[in-house]
Amino acid sequence: MQKSFWRALALSLTIAVLNFGLWAWLNRPTPIADWNGQVGGFAFSAFQRYQDPTKDIYPSEAELAGDIRLMAQYTRRIRTYASLESPQIPRLARLYDMKVMAGAWLDRRADHNDRELEALVTLSRKYDNIERAIVGNESVLRGDVSVDQLIGYLDRARAQLDIPVSTAEPFFVWERNPELARHVDFITVHLLPYWERIPRKDAIGFTLGQYQQLKRLFPDKPVVIGEIGWPSNGDRKEYARPTLANEAQFLREWFNLAARENIDYYVMEAFDQPWKEANEGRAGAYWGVLNANRQPKFAFTGSVVEDTTWPWKAAAASLLALLPMFWFARHFMRFRTAGLWFFLVLIQLGGTLLVWSATLPYDFYLSPLDWTMLTLLLPAQFAIILVLLINGFEFTEVIWRPRWIRHFGLLTPQPGDPQPFVSIHLACYNEPPEMVILTLDSLAALDYENFEVLVIDNNTRNPEVWKPLEAYCEKHGPRFRFFHLEPWPGFKAGALNYGLTVTDPRAEVIAVVDADYEVRKDWLRALTGYFRDPKVAVVQCPQAHRDWEHNAFRRMCNWEYDGFFRIGMHHRNERNAIIQHGTMTMVRKATLVDTGSWSEWTICEDAELGLRLMHAGYDLVYVDEAIGKGLTPADFKAYKSQRYRWAFGAMQIMKARWDWMVSGDSPLSRGQKFHFLTGWFSWFADALHLVFTLMAIAWTVGMVGWPQYFALPLQLFLVPIIGFFVCKAVFGIVLYRVRVPCSWKDTIMASIASMGLSHAIARGIFQGLWQKKGEFIRTAKSRRLGVKPSPFTAVREEGLMLVALAACIVGMVHSVGFNYVEGKLWIAILAAQSIPYVSALIGAWVAHRSGDAAG
Repeated sequence: MQKSFWRALALSLTIAVLNFGLWAWLNRPTPIADWNGQVGGFAFSAFQRYQDPTKDIYPSEAELAGDIRLMAQYTRRIRTYASLESPQIPRLARLYDMKVMAGAWLDRRADHNDRELEALVTLSRKYDNIERAIVGNESVLRGDVSVDQLIGYLDRARAQLDIPVSTAEPFFVWERNPELARHVDFITVHLLPYWERIPRKDAIGFTLGQYQQLKRLFPDKPVVIGEIGWPSNGDRKEYARPTLANEAQFLREWFNLAARENIDYYVMEAFDQPWKEANEGRAGAYWGVLNANRQPKFAFTGSVVEDTTWPWKAAAASLLALLPMFWFARHFMRFRTAGLWFFLVLIQLGGTLLVWSATLPYDFYLSPLDWTMLTLLLPAQFAIILVLLINGFEFTEVIWRPRWIRHFGLLTPQPGDPQPFVSIHLACYNEPPEMVILTLDSLAALDYENFEVLVIDNNTRNPEVWKPLEAYCEKHGPRFRFFHLEPWPGFKAGALNYGLTVTDPRAEVIAVVDADYEVRKDWLRALTGYFRDPKVAVVQCPQAHRDWEHNAFRRMCNWEYDGFFRIGMHHRNERNAIIQHGTMTMVRKATLVDTGSWSEWTICEDAELGLRLMHAGYDLVYVDEAIGKGLTPADFKAYKSQRYRWAFGAMQIMKARWDWMVSGDSPLSRGQKFHFLTGWFSWFADALHLVFTLMAIAWTVGMVGWPQYFALPLQLFLVPIIGFFVCKAVFGIVLYRVRVPCSWKDTIMASIASMGLSHAIARGIFQGLWQKKGEFIRTAKSRRLGVKPSPFTAVREEGLMLVALAACIVGMVHSVGFNYVEGKLWIAILAAQSIPYVSALIGAWVAHRSGDAAG
């Protein structure tokens, strides 16, 4: 005991330390050339964190003075972009002996442009520290003015000013319009290699090359670089990656180069400007040497660390995961070492992701829409982590357990062993008589003495359907009794409760079988011995199928069902928490009656009974032996309706029995609570998928239709979602290959069948939460139609969702393309979101092509 304690602690601490080391490695210092001089100049946009000129929110004089005082610590020159807004800047700059390259902002409004020119002239005549004038900033690039119109504005400015005049444009505008150079006193160029998609390592050489090319093009004109810089955050432009380390390295290398080459430049820019994100994309907010809170983003000397707060984040992530890791290792030390390491790393990964997401607002300037996305996605990420851990626990236990602790097999009765009397109840509604007769024949052949068979037909209106069954039961003698109930409430549970009232008084065990099952003759003989233990209330065999081998749809359904009974039921059985299902089950009659019989308020009366018996303190035995086989659903509509019913019923049970799950006084064990809560929670993942898909469609419509208001979600939100899809797929496939004896093709087809049910489960979850009562819809095992309906009639909603997602993908490709990492990730997420809907259409088509033939 002591040894396991210290081993669990050592394992947990080791992974926590490794996590800290990973953070340290990801944030290792980057050695960069030092810069000890002054900056050549700063482009100065004066707006504070929540100010925005597009909304007429401008800085006060005190705020301007504070910014200029800060810039004076780095440089003696600043560049402005407009003269009408913040005209105090030249006066305030003169107080700190700073020179100003003043700008006049030109746009499509002629009257505004006239007023800007007039303000520029006035300021330049009034303040002698304005040393140069810039008329227009990328005005030709934006298409606000033509080259000829710009020349007119330049000529007017030069005629009125005694200082050098220029206009600012990127390299290619000067290259394509050399006539502009005849109307300026110097060339002002913007050299921003990030926008040219140049890798950071090549950016200095690229910038110097464009600068030298301009000098060759215009040898008689001085060249001033009006903007040069690199963003610290935002979207990657192909090979150009915006990071803090890249910004620091680019600028410090540039400062040294410019000093050697005597290059005149202004850094883009002094302070981060969050308002620019709306027009320039996410990177537009992060060009400052200082952040929007006026704090330096990096030093000009020494190594640079990408995230200076990483030690706190790493420590928080390690501490958050440490106790859960220790608890798990302490309680599951029986797992193989590889399994312990795997799941402890998964716990640590979840803790790291939570800390990473929670600290995200400190790394970005989030807009109101970003905050909306954050508010919606953070709970979704928390749910994703929980689902991943739940699935990871099942994966770990199935793959890395030394053995099953609770393992039950078929019993071999000994001579003289008592045979408890078993009352077999077969409830049916509108079933094909020949199918039910096959079941009755198999029951008649049981190798057992003490049993009876009650066939309870409820609400079948057509006598031609139920009369043959009545006659067949009479032919088999008094052991087989037939009851026709019409009208009768309570669906299947109502019929089974009626059966209890007419059961032979000698009965100790109630066995339930579906109307399509063919049972093995040793069913009762090999299992009733478990009831000699008074704590055993249920003996359950898996739901198994026959006649599927040569029907593609029934085949994929068979293997999809088989996965749960080979994997999930064993996992749950370890903690006496199996799902009781209403066929091939045997229940001790006394416990069934004493705890309230079959519940007619839920359409999943079998699962509710199992939970109720656990709550009463009884054991449920799961024997993984296909001792009876029935038919799979006839088509995709029936397949969907069955899973919808299960999800709806699960929500009914959850609402009614919630106090059993959360109450500290509940007799349910922690393992039982865990499995029932997490079993439902895993189905909530399908509901979450539907919600997220609808949100993704709405957000994509916003990004395509109104890009000025809707931005791509942050990469940090998207990576975990993609990771969740990948992990869930890997877990499922690996478990199938280990536990389910089917081929790779069958594994893939079973996965398609499972994913195709996602929408039906989501609808069942939501309607089960909203509605109190549901209708028990019989799962059709055969169809008798003269003309086949359209294969996609049963999947109309899935088809519409797929069309919407496809339209969103096309819209994203045309509007955003593949230039941004976030754009690629978002398109990938939309494609991943469409997989369940594609799967549903494939399932419906396979069912249509396969027909109703069984066998």
